[in-house]
Amino acid sequence: MDTNELSGKATSITLNSFAAPHMRTFHLTWLAFFLCFFGWFGIAPLLGEVREDLSLTNSEIFTSLIASVFITIFARVAIGWILDRVGPRRTYTGLLILGSIPVMLIGLSQNFETFVIFRLLIGVIGASFVITQYHTSVMFAPNVVGTANATTAGWGNLGGGVTQLVMPLVMTGVLFFVANEAAGWRIAMVIPGVALLLMGLVYYRFTQDAPEGDFEELRAQGRVTKQNQPGAFAKASRDPRVWMLFVIYGACFGIELTINGMASLYFQDRFGLDIVLAGVIASLFGLMNIFARTTGGIFSDKFGIKMGLRGRTMFMGGVLLLEGLALVAFSRMDVLILAIPMLIVFSILVQMSEGATFGVVPFVNRKALGAVAGIVGAGGNAGAVAAGFLLRAEGVAMQDALLYFGIVVIAIAPLALFVRFPKRVEAIERRRMREALENEGRPAVVLD
Repeated sequence: MDTNELSGKATSITLNSFAAPHMRTFHLTWLAFFLCFFGWFGIAPLLGEVREDLSLTNSEIFTSLIASVFITIFARVAIGWILDRVGPRRTYTGLLILGSIPVMLIGLSQNFETFVIFRLLIGVIGASFVITQYHTSVMFAPNVVGTANATTAGWGNLGGGVTQLVMPLVMTGVLFFVANEAAGWRIAMVIPGVALLLMGLVYYRFTQDAPEGDFEELRAQGRVTKQNQPGAFAKASRDPRVWMLFVIYGACFGIELTINGMASLYFQDRFGLDIVLAGVIASLFGLMNIFARTTGGIFSDKFGIKMGLRGRTMFMGGVLLLEGLALVAFSRMDVLILAIPMLIVFSILVQMSEGATFGVVPFVNRKALGAVAGIVGAGGNAGAVAAGFLLRAEGVAMQDALLYFGIVVIAIAPLALFVRFPKRVEAIERRRMREALENEGRPAVVLD
């Protein structure tokens, strides 16, 4: 679908509004992504109990982490292709309902093999990120699209922090009724699964694909087509900028996924904390999403207004460099009271980098937005897979692995300088930006 064919994009974001279609979509997309993240990483803070119950080694634990993010690489690329044809409403509904099943059933795991299979299946719901970014990109104009994308993704990623805090408490609550820790983690995982199922029904009932309506209706009217340009997906996949953004996103979101999967265990093993306290501290990493990714998107939009698309890419590279430096510093923290604030600083920067990256994505290829978002989004999971293999390597301590991650991020940051746009595209986007700014504050305008 070519988003230029749609005309009713909003030029402002009113957070206290739930008006259809723009702000209702905005709020339901981040909430759906929040629950997907909660289900995706709901097991992470319970891994200590899972390790004991299933007699797993640390290597097997990190293998299961790799499985949970590996499958998402393919799921995100596939979901981008589907989005350009089916639309975000039906795609999200299907993913939420189908994804709820392995989340509810992971408690049936009896050994390492079955546990890995369930984590592999659960990882498919990580494709929800692409739908979230696609849906807000269709709904919001160039002057606020970076902020809209960053906020919906950031508040969704918040689920990774909340699960670190909430799931140990959920398990504790379950143990009031079932005095068996082996059963406790299994029953606790049913709760996020049910939430995903219910959200799927809500999303179908209360959202629409685009400002003007559903894709099926718009196609019947001849206003959009399933694929406006033959070979659009292939063209997007041949664009070097797409793969540069793939690598860059791997260096920020890939790191976030890795930390979400290991943070609680890291604080338990490195500082000798119990599961609840380790979960509370680990949750701080994800909780920064309440503002950090949005901040990255806001700055991306501001740089875009002042300096065009080049400003967006320069900001992206700068904040990614700071992320790498902060990760190196965090890896060297041996005292808990110093490790906690450094974790927070690192968290803010990694999430700002993510917001900055998807402040660039909507402008790479408007005629294959789903494909670009899917490929770049898959880069985050590819980064997490690479990180997971290092974590499971024999003889590599977790703190040393974090140091190596930081060095790699620093090396990747200059790649942002090579994400360039033709002068013609820069000129077109500056015109669209001027038109959006002239209409700023109106709920929707004809822009494209």
